[in-house]
Amino acid sequence: MKKLKILFFLLSLPSLSYGLENLKPIVDHVDKLYRSNSSMTEVEMEIVNPNWERTLRMNIWTETMKNTFIDILYPNKEKGSGTLRKNSEMWNYLPKVGKVVKVPPSMMMSSWMGSDFNNDDLVKETTLSDNYSAKSLEVNDKTLTVIELTPLKSTVTVWGKIALTIKKENNMPIKEEYFDEKGQKIRTLNFSDYKTLGGRLIPARLELIPEGKQNQKTVIKYISAKFDTELPADTFSLINLQRKR
Repeated sequence: MKKLKILFFLLSLPSLSYGLENLKPIVDHVDKLYRSNSSMTEVEMEIVNPNWERTLRMNIWTETMKNTFIDILYPNKEKGSGTLRKNSEMWNYLPKVGKVVKVPPSMMMSSWMGSDFNNDDLVKETTLSDNYSAKSLEVNDKTLTVIELTPLKSTVTVWGKIALTIKKENNMPIKEEYFDEKGQKIRTLNFSDYKTLGGRLIPARLELIPEGKQNQKTVIKYISAKFDTELPADTFSLINLQRKR
């Protein structure tokens, strides 16, 4: 009888009804929202801080989770700049000096183009579904699922954990909260303006807010998108990085 009571108690716990096998498809869906076998997108990035504001417009090409090519279109001051990422390596093209510069590992946590996104955000190959353990957290709002992601021992990351909030009705992300190893929140990535682009429902607006920094944020707005489209063979090459300039 005592064993049966313990069994019934365990079965009644809400967190146990969301095993990793149920959470993994949700996390995997978020991982691949903006990527596919290939993608072409046009985005606008607004960078705001207490001292200045500026807006960049760029084209971005991706191939699975491994390769990224960014071509900056606007403003004229930044036009011609480009970034290439192949696997875990990254290069920037600097039009003022006409050179391709490789980004060293020591600079991976540095800001990309003055934004709140860093170089590591662009080159990370790790996926949340494959490199983090997941468990659901109990929340009062039954329309939401909150998933706590903890890096596996083999995962190389600066984050101690990530809290992912999802809409249950369509598995769309609402926000991702990033914490350091001491449990202190470092930044929050908010998702909004859900619309269909390239035949896929995505949050077309992303707002990254660093913790403890007033009047500072970086906003990305998706203007257009194509997924699973054929790309030229040399898209993700150093030759193309220079040629497009």
